[in-house]
Parts: sequence; C-alpha cells; structure tokens
Amino acid sequence: MSAAVAADAVAPDNAEQPTRRGQELLLLCFAWVLGSLALANVGWATQDGLPARFWTALAVLAGAGLVAHAAVRALAPYAEPVMLPTAYLLNYLGLVMIYRLDVAAARRAEENGSPAPTPEVIGQLTWTVLGVLLLAAVLLIVRDHRKLQRYTYISLIVGVALLLLPLVPGLGTTINGARLWISVGPFSFQPGELAKIALAIFLAGYLVTHRESLAIVRRKVLGVSLPRGRDLGPLLGAWLLALAIMAFETDLGTAAIFFGMFVAMVYVATQRRGWLVLGAFLLVVGGLLANLLYGHVRTRVQIWLDPFEFANDQGYQIVQSLYGLANGGLLGTGWGQGYPQLVPFASSDFILSAFGEELGLTGIFAVLLFYAILVQRGLRTAVACRDVFGRLLATGLAFVFALQVFIVAGGVTKLIPLTGLTTPFLSAGGSALIANWIMVALLLRISDITRRPDPVIQSPDQALTQVVRL
Repeated sequence: MSAAVAADAVAPDNAEQPTRRGQELLLLCFAWVLGSLALANVGWATQDGLPARFWTALAVLAGAGLVAHAAVRALAPYAEPVMLPTAYLLNYLGLVMIYRLDVAAARRAEENGSPAPTPEVIGQLTWTVLGVLLLAAVLLIVRDHRKLQRYTYISLIVGVALLLLPLVPGLGTTINGARLWISVGPFSFQPGELAKIALAIFLAGYLVTHRESLAIVRRKVLGVSLPRGRDLGPLLGAWLLALAIMAFETDLGTAAIFFGMFVAMVYVATQRRGWLVLGAFLLVVGGLLANLLYGHVRTRVQIWLDPFEFANDQGYQIVQSLYGLANGGLLGTGWGQGYPQLVPFASSDFILSAFGEELGLTGIFAVLLFYAILVQRGLRTAVACRDVFGRLLATGLAFVFALQVFIVAGGVTKLIPLTGLTTPFLSAGGSALIANWIMVALLLRISDITRRPDPVIQSPDQALTQVVRL
C-alpha cells in the first residue's frame, strides 16, 4: 500500500505538458511528400519518366522517417517537434540534388563513351539510414544529457585524438589538398566531424566549473571589460589549436568552426562582451598570420579577391558557381533543367550553388530558412534548459550548424574565402551526415529533459485521501 501511495505521490502529470508527437509526425509526412515531389520532378525533367527504383527510394525514406519518429516517441516523448522534420527534409532534398547530379554524370559518361560512374546517391541513402539508426541509438544510450558532464576531460582527449588521426602515417589520406580523412580498406572517414561533438561536450563541462572565474573583470580597455590574464589560457589554447589545424591538415573550415564555437560558448557562459572582442581580435590576427605563413591560405584569399583572374585554373570552381547562380536568377531554371554539373564537386562543396541554379534565389532563401529554423530550435532549447551544462551544450551544437551554414553559403557566394566545408544534411559525405544526425539526437535529448514535466508532489492530505481510497 505504501509503495502505491509513493508512486501516486511522484507520478508526473503528463496531461499538463503535451508531447506534440502528432505534430511531429504530420510535419514528417509533409517533408516526405515535398521531397518525393522533388524527386519525381527531377525524374520527369531529366528522363522519360520516373527514375528506376523510384518507389523503392520512397519506401526507404518513408521507413527512415518513421523509424526516427518512433525512436523519439518512445525514447524522448517530450522533445520539441520541429527539429526532426526540418533535418529530415534537408536530408531528403540533398538526396534529390545528388541524384540529379548523378543523372548528369551518367549522361556525360554515355556521350563520351565512358563507363557509367557509380551513383553517389546510393551511398548517401545508405548513410542516411545509418544516421537515423544512430539517432535512435544515441537516444537509447544517452537517457540524460547531464551524465555527459562526467566525461568532460575524456571528451577532450577523444576530440583531440580524432583531430590528430589524419596525421598518422599510413592512416591519414589527403584528398583535394586537405589531409582530413582516414582510410581503412575501401572505406574513408573524416574524424574531425565527430571531434566537433566531443569538443562541444568538453567545452560545456569545462565552462560549467570555470564560468565564474572567466566572468571576473579586472580591467577595462576602451570601455570593453576584459577578463584576467590567467583566464585567457583556454581562449589562447583554442586559437592555437585552430591555427595548428590549418597548418597541418589544410582545413580552414574546421578551424573556424571550432574557434567560433568556443568563443560563442564562453560568451553565453559569462555574458561578457569582452570575450567576443578578444575572439574577433584573435580571429583577425590568426587570419593575417595564416595568410602570411601558409601558401594554401594565401591562394584562397587571392582567389576570393579576384576569382576571374584565376578562372582557368584554381578559381574555376567559384567562377562556375557564380555563373550558375546568375543563371538561376530569382526563380531558378527548375529541377533538372540547369547545368549544376559544370561546377566541380557540386555534390559536396558546392551543392548550395546547385540549388541556387535550379531553384533560384527563392530556393536558396527557402533552404536557408530551414537552417534558420533548425538553429532557432536548438537555441530555444538552450534558453529553456534548466541546467547550465545542457544550456551550453545545446548552444554549442546549434552554433556549429549556424557557423557551418554561414561559412558554406559565404564561400559559395564569394562573401568570404572558400573553406571546403560541406553543407549540413545536403552535401554528399557519410562522415558529416552521421555527425549531423548525432547532434540532432543530442539536441532532442536536451529538449526532452527540458520539457519533461516535473513530478507532482502531493500534500499529506492528498496522500491520506489516496490511502483511504485504497
């Protein structure tokens, strides 16, 4: 009898906080219909009808969406309902564009009398299914994100080790001038994608215990509050690590994301604008030093300043991208009716340019709006989170998405120099896709813990009434 009373006394009042899983399922269905119509549109525009295995692809993607929804419904029922459908839609649209580029590659090979290349979309679809399964696995293993704080320094060791793996002789592989991959047999993987997650966990755990000392103001310079000199160590360490990544792995993108994520998380933890000023200063100094010391950085800056001077060699990619965006105009050429295949590596580095040509400026804005929704939901989760560790971790993961999209979109449109990053969920590449789904899973877990209703503690009179009823 006492056990029953105790269970009633702490039973959560689920009726006060709806799970909103029905809304999530409805949005997933809408995303599936939109992506399926886009796939059919590409088939009719580039072939004589629907592509081969059209219905198989639709069934696999529908199954992936249902598996993700079922995992969230069972393991994180109070997670916010918009993030998963948004990520699913971006992933689906990326598959459609990769398939469209595969069709163009196959047609070009046929015209040249060459063997048909292996379609990239098959591998990307496989990675999509694996990413969804990993999302379910993360939700199953990480039942409470606060327990990740126990692994703060282990996450640091893992993150640094992942960043250094491509430098190991015989294991690391250089592709397109960057040493970012490791190869094991026929498989290659980019460990830096998972390093971002590990380092975000480390930074969140570290800042929980050191945020008060980092927020102490010792002096003001030009009206800007600056922290103590000894507290600058973590920021300087992050700055030096970012420079080391650029130097040894020729990876501007990962360096920028890691440093930007660190500065953003420190600012959220301390609420001191001085950290933003110091971060911006170190970013400018680091950029100038990299331009002076590293030839590959200097080359990218020169191409950024005047790509048409290098239009026939190193600037060919960005020039073709700009021509494609100009050809797309406001509304685009339509699915399957442009020439995005003329841009080298269009399925990975420049997939946003392919969308701009075939869907126009309007389509680019729509895609960026989806990313804005994803980032906004992540930051909203951070603001609502009741524990500091979860707030900082959600902030870091959301900023990773935001920084990556800004860097990619800025590079494609020549706003900033190219970095070689891939667009989250859209670009071909299994490493990035898996990391993105894991980040979504962690954000969903934080949201679930945050929105989960508190146990209702009954008064002694209410407990006595329950005893009488029993």
